[in-house]
Amino acid sequence: MKYIVTLFLGTILLVSCAEKVVEEPENLIPKEKMTEILHDLAILNAAKSGASRKFKDSGVDVMEFLYKKYDIDSTQFSESDLYYASIPLEYQSIYENVEKRLGRKKDTLEAIGKRRNDSVRQANKKRTDSLKEIKIKKLEKKEATSPQ
Repeated sequence: MKYIVTLFLGTILLVSCAEKVVEEPENLIPKEKMTEILHDLAILNAAKSGASRKFKDSGVDVMEFLYKKYDIDSTQFSESDLYYASIPLEYQSIYENVEKRLGRKKDTLEAIGKRRNDSVRQANKKRTDSLKEIKIKKLEKKEATSPQ
């Protein structure tokens, strides 16, 4: 009897959890495109926080830029965002993809920075070595020409 009651309650729970909280909008932004939009939004918001003055001076509005770039409007974005947010696993998947892309971009930029720093360090070392060599040659020349 306990097994039947547990099965019955489990079935009711599954059915009630499967109920859609928000209906899918007619103009739903596909998951891949939504990932790209949220990726660009994260980058632009980070850039804006670091250079807000430049954004103000140029008159660039982040959201308007994204709407134009992806050929969407604010309603379509809001409805799609709300729909995906009503499906937690789907929303989490989108944000995990955004996070992966940002991580790859970060790794690439760090590698470029490291290569640049290494090349600058190597150029400075070469310069220092060549200056030492010049000083040594001058000293040797001075010692050779000075009377003993």
